[in-house]
Amino acid sequence: MNIAFDALPLLGQKTGIGFCESGQVRAMTRLHPENQYTLNYFAIKNLEAKKQDLSSYLSAHVSAKHAFCSPYGYRIVSSFVPVPYHWFFGRQQDITHFFNYIIPPYVSGKTVVTVHDMVYKAFPDTVRARTRHMLDLGLVRSMKRADRIITDSHFSESEIIKYFPDFAEKIRVVPCGVDSEIFHPVQNPDAFQKIRKKYQLPEQYFLYLGTIEPRKNLENLIAAYSDFVLTHERPAKLVLAGAKGWLCDNIFKKVRDFNLQDSVIFTEYIQEQDLAVLMSYALAFVFPSVYEGFGMPPLEAMACGTPVLVSDAASLPEVTGPEAAVIVKPYSVQSIARGLHLLFTDKNLRTSLSQKGLARAKEFSWEKSAELLYQVYLEILPEV
Repeated sequence: MNIAFDALPLLGQKTGIGFCESGQVRAMTRLHPENQYTLNYFAIKNLEAKKQDLSSYLSAHVSAKHAFCSPYGYRIVSSFVPVPYHWFFGRQQDITHFFNYIIPPYVSGKTVVTVHDMVYKAFPDTVRARTRHMLDLGLVRSMKRADRIITDSHFSESEIIKYFPDFAEKIRVVPCGVDSEIFHPVQNPDAFQKIRKKYQLPEQYFLYLGTIEPRKNLENLIAAYSDFVLTHERPAKLVLAGAKGWLCDNIFKKVRDFNLQDSVIFTEYIQEQDLAVLMSYALAFVFPSVYEGFGMPPLEAMACGTPVLVSDAASLPEVTGPEAAVIVKPYSVQSIARGLHLLFTDKNLRTSLSQKGLARAKEFSWEKSAELLYQVYLEILPEV
């Protein structure tokens, strides 16, 4: 097969969508070198940096193809005027996979799109206005164009069907994976001290890792942490690690309101090579999000042997399983505070969750994910 991937999510600082694509593309191109693969991308700025971002994916059977055009400009214009995608990237591909919700007009060959979640429908106030507008304009057309729709969890499958029942037959669930070369237990005090100095971290901390945005439920986490602090003489601090997202000002205000500026540490974006150390030395990983299509960070923390707290919302219990994490009510400050207290005081619980989490994380690999995805490709090209 000649398989093309939309490479835009792989460029720059990757978000969850970018990490999902990265894991699946790397694994598939390694498992199936009999095919030819192309990474398609639009760009008019920082071309050398973008080439560098893609360089580690390239090989004898993986190439990159660049079109000199603004990716966002093309997306906006093609929402109103059907400018053919094949004008930029040709007609040679058998399948083109778009990992970020939207298939543009007139793509040659079969098409696959990943729709990660329905947060823009379920929690529209937590989504950037331009993103909502783009999805309102383009998602239905995209799913009509798609030969198959990939989503990350059975929860997300049910959400897509709830809002768009006409596309139920096209949907296939392909769970994400964990890269064990990146996420694994680290016991290296010298490396931890370097990470502490680099990010100004405390010795003992609860860790959240993800975008700083409303749907991650960080305001309730901060309120729960405030309750937790009042009940302990020397409480662990709370590290909120991740880039600033949409509508994050109230999250920072919440810290000031509770006078927690010395106890809650914001680190901004964490470099990939630092993640395993950061997670391995956390007392626990806390992720009480109200809506996730999959929720990769808790699984990555489990792969590092770190005890995990998640909410009972959306896909998170599906990912962690019922026994491998402390599961709390996302809208109950008291429930989250109790979870923090349990993890802080019960060493046996932390040890048990660490062992169960490691076992659970082994059930998810990018190789499994890529093979499931590859079977979907074969399903729409049965003659190959």
